[in-house]
Amino acid sequence: MDQINTTTWSICESTTIYRVAELYLYENRIWVQHMIEKCLIFHMSKEECMEALSKHANIKPVITSTVWNELEKENKEFFESYAESKTKDDRMSEEETSQMIQKMIDNAGSSSSSTTSK
Repeated sequence: MDQINTTTWSICESTTIYRVAELYLYENRIWVQHMIEKCLIFHMSKEECMEALSKHANIKPVITSTVWNELEKENKEFFESYAESKTKDDRMSEEETSQMIQKMIDNAGSSSSSTTSK
């Protein structure tokens, strides 16, 4: 009988850990997606976005790339239009990019802390 209870508890515990991990990954994907959307507003390329988020938000480039690729699959027409409309004149300087990314991170942090304090 003890063996069955231990096995049942172990399965429940594993399921709970999996669900918590799944929720954590989902929330992080949403945050990375939000940051990518901000990069798109500033007319950044995928590579520029990966570099900026790595440098200013400590998001690994592989994560940004993966989420970007998923967004491209989900919004194919948008990304095709976006690629066609991008020109070199749209690009911001590195200093402007740094300032805008830092502002996005600060705003994201302040809005999430006000949400959790409610």
